[in-house]
Amino acid sequence: MVFANRDLVVIGGSAGAVGPLKEILAALPADLPAAVAVVLHIPAESTGIFVTVSSAVSALRVKHAEEGEEVRHGHVYLAPPNRHLLILEGRIRLGTGPRENLVRPAIDPLFRSAALSYGPRAIGVILSGMLNDGASGLAAIKRCGGMALVQTPQEAEAREMPLAALEAAPVDRSAHAADLAFSIRELVAQPPGPPQPPPADIALEVEIAAGGAVDRGAFARLSKPTALTCPDCGGVLSEMLGDKSVRFRCQVGHAYDGKTLMTRQEHEVDEAMRVALRIIEERAALVERMGRDASTTGRAGMAETYETRAAEYRSYADVLRTAVLRQIEKRAAFETEDGDEAERRGPMEPGAV
Repeated sequence: MVFANRDLVVIGGSAGAVGPLKEILAALPADLPAAVAVVLHIPAESTGIFVTVSSAVSALRVKHAEEGEEVRHGHVYLAPPNRHLLILEGRIRLGTGPRENLVRPAIDPLFRSAALSYGPRAIGVILSGMLNDGASGLAAIKRCGGMALVQTPQEAEAREMPLAALEAAPVDRSAHAADLAFSIRELVAQPPGPPQPPPADIALEVEIAAGGAVDRGAFARLSKPTALTCPDCGGVLSEMLGDKSVRFRCQVGHAYDGKTLMTRQEHEVDEAMRVALRIIEERAALVERMGRDASTTGRAGMAETYETRAAEYRSYADVLRTAVLRQIEKRAAFETEDGDEAERRGPMEPGAV
């Protein structure tokens, strides 16, 4: 079947994405010859995003996506809370699969489903947000012949997602929100490129997001086991081999990009160090108390032993306290380097899209 134009726009964002999303949607015409699907990282109980977006968009119809409904041009479909939004064969699927990058709905499943079903007819857009969700999905769209747009990091309130997207895929344009809206209007009016067979790893991960059982054989062919464990379930993590970004999945299906996993592990390390520090300080206080008791009851040898052990525990606590402070300093320096890197990157040349 030959399609006349690119007819699906998928948009993902997190912290700081609501403003640019409203600006983009408000600039799209009522007769847009494409559907728009949106995933924002929102709390499971949140309903405010629907009201916020609807109030800013007058031309397009904004609605929560519903299971099984046909995707229509001129409509904006918002992912409902606690479900992965997927678009397969022109219809909405609300996936109950495991969380990806600690969230559901996640951006990557939507983008992969667009890549799988729409191929070169899909346009992916990454907006402001923390961590790396959306980078792998945008790369999937490019692998299937679609177009990739990214909000320029300099404009984004949270730069990590735009930066990760720029690193993960050959982006067609990085620009301010108003310019992205202009690019979308141009691209949906153009014919798509030739369809390409979807890679097996994309199909597998879409099926997992939909809530299907993990195909163990396919999973083994498309990943390699690691020595890492899943923070959610404790299972073995396998590294996915489909694209160039570092990504992991467990046998249950929980998925993490490298940075999200590292961030989760950092929190666990911090917590473990603080717990260890508390236990050692309590141990030192108890041993000191035992030493005072031994001294007052005339057991000088035992009192000296307790004092020596208390001093050892205090020295261990000092080492741990120093390590905790260094960890805080290193994280602050790492976040500053990320910000400096964003400042060094200029927006991509507009060029032809």
